[in-house]
Amino acid sequence: MPNIKQQEKRVRQAARQRQENLRWRSTAKTLMRRLREAADEGKPADVEARHKELVRWLDKAIGHGALHKNTVARRKAQAAKLAAGDKS
Repeated sequence: MPNIKQQEKRVRQAARQRQENLRWRSTAKTLMRRLREAADEGKPADVEARHKELVRWLDKAIGHGALHKNTVARRKAQAAKLAAGDKS
């Protein structure tokens, strides 16, 4: 347990940042799952909307520092393959 005021503040900030980063990661996974489900159903309009939503969310996650740019690039590539119809 920290016994210095600044350390106590850093513990509070780290906890808040951890929760925020978890929200970004969790939502990205949910959006990817929704894209995968739409691709499995074979609805092109729905796939396009889900893909656009996911890419936008991932780009925002980079800006907030929640996800690394290479991680986002990989996930966007995977999403593009799904949107194009590649099931593997």
